[in-house]
Amino acid sequence: MTPDMRARLQAFGPDLSPEMLGGTQAMMAAINKGLHPETKVVRDLSYGPDERHKLDIFSMLSPRDAPVLVFVHGGGFVMGDKHTEGSPFYSNMGDFAARHGMVGVTITYRLAPAHKYPAGPEDLKLVVEWLRENIASHGGNPDKIVLAGQSAGATHVAGYVAHRQHHAVEGGGIAGAVLMSGIYDTMTAEPNSFAEAYYGEDRKGWGPASCMAGMLNSSIPLQFSVAEFDPDDFHRQAAQVVTQFTQAQGRYPEMHFLSGHNHLSPALSIGSDQLETETMVADFVRRVTR
Repeated sequence: MTPDMRARLQAFGPDLSPEMLGGTQAMMAAINKGLHPETKVVRDLSYGPDERHKLDIFSMLSPRDAPVLVFVHGGGFVMGDKHTEGSPFYSNMGDFAARHGMVGVTITYRLAPAHKYPAGPEDLKLVVEWLRENIASHGGNPDKIVLAGQSAGATHVAGYVAHRQHHAVEGGGIAGAVLMSGIYDTMTAEPNSFAEAYYGEDRKGWGPASCMAGMLNSSIPLQFSVAEFDPDDFHRQAAQVVTQFTQAQGRYPEMHFLSGHNHLSPALSIGSDQLETETMVADFVRRVTR
Protein backbone atom coordinates (compact mmCIF):
# COMPACT_ATOMS: atom_id res chain seq x y z
CA MET A 1 0.00 0.00 0.00
CA THR A 2 1.59 3.28 -1.10
CA PRO A 3 1.45 6.29 1.25
CA ASP A 4 -0.75 8.15 -1.25
CA MET A 5 -3.25 5.30 -1.55
CA ARG A 6 -3.34 4.85 2.20
CA ALA A 7 -4.06 8.57 2.68
CA ARG A 8 -6.84 8.52 0.10
CA LEU A 9 -8.51 5.46 1.64
CA GLN A 10 -8.22 6.92 5.12
CA ALA A 11 -9.77 10.16 3.89
CA PHE A 12 -12.89 8.32 2.74
CA GLY A 13 -13.54 7.46 6.40
CA PRO A 14 -14.66 4.16 7.89
CA ASP A 15 -18.42 4.58 7.43
CA LEU A 16 -20.06 2.63 4.60
CA SER A 17 -21.23 5.84 2.94
CA PRO A 18 -21.93 6.29 -0.78
CA GLU A 19 -18.81 8.47 -0.96
CA MET A 20 -16.59 5.77 0.57
CA LEU A 21 -18.09 2.96 -1.48
CA GLY A 22 -18.05 4.82 -4.78
CA GLY A 23 -14.69 6.44 -4.18
CA THR A 24 -12.98 3.18 -3.27
CA GLN A 25 -14.45 1.35 -6.24
CA ALA A 26 -13.34 4.09 -8.65
CA MET A 27 -9.88 4.26 -7.11
CA MET A 28 -9.32 0.51 -7.29
CA ALA A 29 -10.84 0.14 -10.76
CA ALA A 30 -8.31 2.68 -12.04
CA ILE A 31 -5.37 0.49 -10.99
CA ASN A 32 -6.85 -2.89 -11.96
CA LYS A 33 -5.01 -4.60 -14.81
CA GLY A 34 -8.03 -6.41 -16.22
CA LEU A 35 -8.37 -10.08 -17.10
CA HIS A 36 -5.21 -11.89 -18.11
CA PRO A 37 -5.36 -12.52 -21.89
CA GLU A 38 -5.10 -16.29 -21.32
CA THR A 39 -7.90 -16.48 -18.75
CA LYS A 40 -10.93 -18.38 -20.03
CA VAL A 41 -14.34 -17.49 -18.59
CA VAL A 42 -17.60 -19.44 -18.69
CA ARG A 43 -20.41 -17.24 -17.43
CA ASP A 44 -23.83 -17.66 -15.88
CA LEU A 45 -24.00 -21.37 -15.19
CA SER A 46 -26.98 -22.25 -12.99
CA TYR A 47 -26.28 -23.98 -9.69
CA GLY A 48 -29.86 -23.85 -8.38
CA PRO A 49 -33.46 -22.93 -9.21
CA ASP A 50 -33.44 -19.19 -8.44
CA GLU A 51 -32.49 -16.61 -11.08
CA ARG A 52 -29.70 -15.44 -8.76
CA HIS A 53 -28.26 -18.96 -8.55
CA LYS A 54 -25.57 -18.26 -11.13
CA LEU A 55 -21.81 -18.76 -11.20
CA ASP A 56 -18.88 -17.90 -13.49
CA ILE A 57 -15.83 -20.16 -13.90
CA PHE A 58 -12.29 -18.91 -14.64
CA SER A 59 -9.34 -21.06 -15.70
CA MET A 60 -6.05 -20.88 -17.56
CA LEU A 61 -3.97 -23.40 -19.50
CA SER A 62 -6.36 -26.37 -19.17
CA PRO A 63 -5.87 -27.17 -15.47
CA ARG A 64 -6.26 -30.65 -14.00
CA ASP A 65 -7.16 -31.41 -10.37
CA ALA A 66 -6.60 -27.75 -9.52
CA PRO A 67 -7.71 -26.09 -6.27
CA VAL A 68 -11.04 -24.29 -6.59
CA LEU A 69 -11.44 -20.79 -5.12
CA VAL A 70 -15.05 -19.59 -4.80
CA PHE A 71 -15.63 -15.87 -4.17
CA VAL A 72 -18.84 -14.72 -2.45
CA HIS A 73 -19.42 -10.98 -2.90
CA GLY A 74 -20.58 -8.54 -0.25
CA GLY A 75 -23.35 -5.96 -0.38
CA GLY A 76 -25.02 -5.80 3.01
CA PHE A 77 -27.15 -8.88 2.22
CA VAL A 78 -29.35 -6.78 -0.09
CA MET A 79 -27.21 -6.01 -3.15
CA GLY A 80 -24.11 -6.99 -5.11
CA ASP A 81 -23.15 -9.13 -8.09
CA LYS A 82 -20.40 -11.41 -9.32
CA HIS A 83 -19.85 -9.29 -12.43
CA THR A 84 -20.85 -5.84 -13.63
CA GLU A 85 -20.32 -4.96 -17.28
CA GLY A 86 -17.64 -2.28 -17.61
CA SER A 87 -16.24 -3.00 -14.13
CA PRO A 88 -13.39 -5.36 -13.21
CA PHE A 89 -15.25 -6.46 -10.06
CA TYR A 90 -15.62 -9.25 -9.13
CA SER A 91 -14.20 -11.01 -12.13
CA ASN A 92 -10.86 -9.88 -10.71
CA MET A 93 -11.25 -12.61 -8.08
CA GLY A 94 -11.83 -15.37 -10.61
CA ASP A 95 -8.97 -14.14 -12.76
CA PHE A 96 -6.68 -14.06 -9.71
CA ALA A 97 -7.45 -17.70 -9.05
CA ALA A 98 -6.77 -18.68 -12.66
CA ARG A 99 -3.44 -16.82 -12.67
CA HIS A 100 -2.35 -18.80 -9.61
CA GLY A 101 -3.12 -22.18 -11.14
CA MET A 102 -6.54 -22.57 -9.54
CA VAL A 103 -10.02 -22.72 -10.98
CA GLY A 104 -11.83 -19.54 -9.98
CA VAL A 105 -15.56 -19.36 -9.31
CA THR A 106 -17.60 -16.24 -8.62
CA ILE A 107 -21.25 -16.51 -7.60
CA THR A 108 -24.43 -14.58 -7.03
CA TYR A 109 -26.93 -15.58 -4.35
CA ARG A 110 -30.43 -14.70 -3.21
CA LEU A 111 -30.81 -11.30 -1.58
CA ALA A 112 -32.68 -9.90 1.41
CA PRO A 113 -35.28 -8.77 2.27
CA ALA A 114 -37.05 -11.22 -0.04
CA HIS A 115 -34.74 -14.00 1.16
CA LYS A 116 -33.81 -13.97 4.84
CA TYR A 117 -31.50 -16.14 6.94
CA PRO A 118 -30.62 -18.96 6.31
CA ALA A 119 -30.71 -18.15 2.58
CA GLY A 120 -26.94 -17.52 2.51
CA PRO A 121 -25.73 -20.90 3.82
CA GLU A 122 -28.54 -22.63 1.93
CA ASP A 123 -27.24 -21.16 -1.32
CA LEU A 124 -23.65 -22.08 -0.50
CA LYS A 125 -24.77 -25.66 0.09
CA LEU A 126 -26.14 -25.65 -3.47
CA VAL A 127 -22.87 -24.16 -4.74
CA VAL A 128 -20.73 -26.80 -3.03
CA GLU A 129 -23.02 -29.59 -4.22
CA TRP A 130 -22.83 -28.30 -7.81
CA LEU A 131 -19.06 -27.94 -7.70
CA ARG A 132 -18.51 -31.39 -6.26
CA GLU A 133 -20.52 -32.83 -9.15
CA ASN A 134 -19.33 -30.61 -11.99
CA ILE A 135 -16.05 -28.78 -11.36
CA ALA A 136 -13.84 -31.69 -12.46
CA SER A 137 -15.02 -31.13 -16.04
CA HIS A 138 -13.58 -27.60 -15.77
CA GLY A 139 -10.22 -28.80 -14.38
CA GLY A 140 -10.96 -28.39 -10.69
CA ASN A 141 -10.55 -30.88 -7.87
CA PRO A 142 -13.84 -31.27 -5.95
CA ASP A 143 -11.89 -32.16 -2.81
CA LYS A 144 -9.97 -28.86 -2.90
CA ILE A 145 -12.75 -26.27 -2.70
CA VAL A 146 -12.02 -23.08 -0.73
CA LEU A 147 -14.85 -20.62 -0.04
CA ALA A 148 -13.87 -16.94 0.23
CA GLY A 149 -16.18 -14.09 1.15
CA GLN A 150 -16.01 -10.38 1.90
CA SER A 151 -18.38 -8.51 4.25
CA ALA A 152 -21.86 -10.07 3.86
CA GLY A 153 -20.19 -12.71 1.71
CA ALA A 154 -17.85 -13.55 4.59
CA THR A 155 -20.84 -13.84 6.90
CA HIS A 156 -22.51 -16.25 4.48
CA VAL A 157 -19.32 -18.33 4.25
CA ALA A 158 -19.06 -18.34 8.05
CA GLY A 159 -22.69 -19.45 8.21
CA TYR A 160 -21.93 -22.37 5.93
CA VAL A 161 -18.91 -23.39 8.01
CA ALA A 162 -20.74 -22.99 11.33
CA HIS A 163 -24.13 -24.59 10.68
CA ARG A 164 -23.75 -28.26 9.90
CA GLN A 165 -27.38 -28.68 8.83
CA HIS A 166 -26.48 -26.72 5.69
CA HIS A 167 -23.37 -28.74 4.79
CA ALA A 168 -23.36 -30.32 1.36
CA VAL A 169 -21.60 -33.40 2.78
CA GLU A 170 -20.41 -34.49 6.20
CA GLY A 171 -17.67 -32.11 7.33
CA GLY A 172 -18.70 -29.42 4.87
CA GLY A 173 -16.95 -30.70 1.76
CA ILE A 174 -14.53 -27.75 1.63
CA ALA A 175 -10.78 -27.51 2.23
CA GLY A 176 -10.85 -24.07 3.84
CA ALA A 177 -12.57 -20.71 4.16
CA VAL A 178 -11.32 -17.13 3.73
CA LEU A 179 -13.28 -14.58 5.78
CA MET A 180 -12.61 -10.91 5.03
CA SER A 181 -14.32 -8.36 7.30
CA GLY A 182 -17.36 -10.40 8.30
CA ILE A 183 -19.94 -10.32 11.08
CA TYR A 184 -19.90 -13.58 13.01
CA ASP A 185 -21.73 -13.04 16.32
CA THR A 186 -25.20 -11.71 15.57
CA MET A 187 -25.98 -11.10 19.24
CA THR A 188 -23.16 -8.58 19.70
CA ALA A 189 -23.29 -7.07 16.21
CA GLU A 190 -24.37 -3.49 15.80
CA PRO A 191 -27.98 -3.45 14.51
CA ASN A 192 -28.59 -1.70 11.19
CA SER A 193 -31.08 -1.78 8.34
CA PHE A 194 -29.01 -4.27 6.32
CA ALA A 195 -28.85 -6.81 9.15
CA GLU A 196 -32.56 -6.33 9.87
CA ALA A 197 -33.37 -6.97 6.21
CA TYR A 198 -31.63 -10.36 6.42
CA TYR A 199 -32.15 -11.50 10.02
CA GLY A 200 -35.48 -9.76 10.70
CA GLU A 201 -36.42 -6.77 12.82
CA ASP A 202 -36.83 -8.77 16.06
CA ARG A 203 -33.35 -9.29 17.49
CA LYS A 204 -34.66 -12.11 19.67
CA GLY A 205 -34.63 -14.25 16.54
CA TRP A 206 -31.03 -13.47 15.60
CA GLY A 207 -29.41 -15.96 17.97
CA PRO A 208 -29.69 -19.09 15.77
CA ALA A 209 -27.89 -17.24 12.97
CA SER A 210 -24.75 -16.60 15.03
CA CYS A 211 -21.69 -18.29 13.53
CA MET A 212 -19.24 -17.97 16.40
CA ALA A 213 -19.81 -21.23 18.28
CA GLY A 214 -19.97 -23.30 15.10
CA MET A 215 -16.79 -21.77 13.72
CA LEU A 216 -14.92 -22.42 16.97
CA ASN A 217 -15.92 -26.08 16.85
CA SER A 218 -15.18 -26.57 13.15
CA SER A 219 -12.18 -28.48 11.84
CA ILE A 220 -12.24 -26.53 8.57
CA PRO A 221 -9.12 -24.31 8.25
CA LEU A 222 -10.08 -20.63 8.50
CA GLN A 223 -8.32 -17.43 7.50
CA PHE A 224 -9.69 -14.18 8.95
CA SER A 225 -8.82 -10.59 8.14
CA VAL A 226 -9.93 -7.13 9.18
CA ALA A 227 -9.00 -3.85 7.50
CA GLU A 228 -7.42 -0.92 9.34
CA PHE A 229 -10.15 1.48 8.17
CA ASP A 230 -13.05 -0.95 8.62
CA PRO A 231 -16.02 0.34 10.62
CA ASP A 232 -15.67 -0.25 14.36
CA ASP A 233 -18.17 -3.11 14.43
CA PHE A 234 -15.94 -5.24 12.20
CA HIS A 235 -12.98 -4.60 14.52
CA ARG A 236 -15.04 -5.69 17.52
CA GLN A 237 -16.09 -8.85 15.69
CA ALA A 238 -12.45 -9.61 14.79
CA ALA A 239 -11.44 -9.11 18.41
CA GLN A 240 -14.17 -11.53 19.53
CA VAL A 241 -12.90 -14.12 17.06
CA VAL A 242 -9.36 -13.83 18.42
CA THR A 243 -10.45 -13.98 22.06
CA GLN A 244 -12.96 -16.81 21.77
CA PHE A 245 -10.93 -18.87 19.28
CA THR A 246 -7.90 -18.72 21.57
CA GLN A 247 -9.99 -19.67 24.59
CA ALA A 248 -11.66 -22.57 22.76
CA GLN A 249 -8.68 -24.01 20.91
CA GLY A 250 -5.71 -22.82 22.94
CA ARG A 251 -4.03 -21.15 20.00
CA TYR A 252 -4.23 -17.93 18.01
CA PRO A 253 -6.39 -17.99 14.85
CA GLU A 254 -5.04 -16.94 11.47
CA MET A 255 -6.15 -13.31 11.74
CA HIS A 256 -4.62 -10.71 9.41
CA PHE A 257 -4.68 -6.96 10.03
CA LEU A 258 -4.69 -5.30 6.60
CA SER A 259 -2.85 -2.04 7.18
CA GLY A 260 -3.93 0.87 5.01
CA HIS A 261 -7.03 -0.88 3.67
CA ASN A 262 -10.70 -0.03 4.14
CA HIS A 263 -13.76 -2.26 4.07
CA LEU A 264 -13.81 -2.70 0.27
CA SER A 265 -10.22 -2.33 -0.83
CA PRO A 266 -8.77 -5.77 0.06
CA ALA A 267 -10.89 -7.66 -2.49
CA LEU A 268 -10.89 -4.76 -4.96
CA SER A 269 -7.09 -4.51 -4.87
CA ILE A 270 -6.67 -8.00 -6.28
CA GLY A 271 -5.56 -7.77 -9.89
CA SER A 272 -3.50 -4.62 -9.32
CA ASP A 273 0.09 -3.96 -8.24
CA GLN A 274 -1.08 -3.93 -4.59
CA LEU A 275 -0.35 -7.54 -3.69
CA GLU A 276 -1.04 -7.80 0.05
CA THR A 277 -4.43 -9.49 -0.23
CA GLU A 278 -3.50 -11.53 -3.28
CA THR A 279 -0.46 -12.98 -1.52
CA MET A 280 -2.41 -13.63 1.68
CA VAL A 281 -5.21 -15.57 -0.02
CA ALA A 282 -3.00 -17.47 -2.48
CA ASP A 283 -0.73 -18.65 0.33
CA PHE A 284 -3.70 -19.89 2.36
CA VAL A 285 -5.20 -21.80 -0.56
CA ARG A 286 -1.85 -23.47 -1.29
CA ARG A 287 -1.46 -24.53 2.34
CA VAL A 288 -4.93 -26.05 2.76
CA THR A 289 -5.09 -27.82 -0.60
CA ARG A 290 -1.69 -29.56 -0.67
